[in-house]
Amino acid sequence: MGRAYEVRKASIQKTGAAKAKLYSTYAKEIYLAAKKGTPEIETNINLKRVVEKAKREQVPSDIINRAIEKAKGAGGEDYSEVIYEGFGPGASTFIIKTLTDNVNRTVGFVRAAFNKVNKSLGVTNSVSYNYDYLSIVSFNSDKEEELFESLLNEGIEIIDFENEDGVITISCNPSDIHHVKDVIEKIIPNVDYIYDETGMFPKEYITLEGEDKEVYDKLYNMLDEIDDVTAIYTNVK
Repeated sequence: MGRAYEVRKASIQKTGAAKAKLYSTYAKEIYLAAKKGTPEIETNINLKRVVEKAKREQVPSDIINRAIEKAKGAGGEDYSEVIYEGFGPGASTFIIKTLTDNVNRTVGFVRAAFNKVNKSLGVTNSVSYNYDYLSIVSFNSDKEEELFESLLNEGIEIIDFENEDGVITISCNPSDIHHVKDVIEKIIPNVDYIYDETGMFPKEYITLEGEDKEVYDKLYNMLDEIDDVTAIYTNVK
């Protein structure tokens, strides 16, 4: 069983607060994708993929449309993606992805979360060298051989390809993810992605117990409650 299996997310019922944050995060990402390219879904592949993910997460159409329309206007917020690295209890590590229009505010919130549990932020690459930057997708299919051969024929470098009880998981370089999805969607029209993430994945996982696990959970929850935090990657199972 490869590491890709370990990062699959279980479906959970989101609370109202979690939904609000989810909608806000996608609104920012859609706005940024539209602002960086053309604000038209059919001519901006990055925007198209972000919108597809938002729809799968049941983000309302009016939030998606408002973000795109906002990007068409002059000026607007200047969001930046900022990555923080930190050390948790035991041998746990964190990579925190943020999307912010005020870096000083965001780093203050992130640092405060670590300080509250007597842990610390690290410098750039103090943690990330133990992680791989990957794109991973999972979906149900019985077309394993056809998919694998088609990906190879397209010259795509596949880092990991798994079939676990009919769920295919593909890991690739982030620069290839659009190409990979084109191949998948040609063979499986209207494919329903179970997992679809581009991010930092640990080379090795650890397990925490007792007080270390309690501190880890507390820190993770505090980071997750920060509005500017869009993703948290850790090496804890």
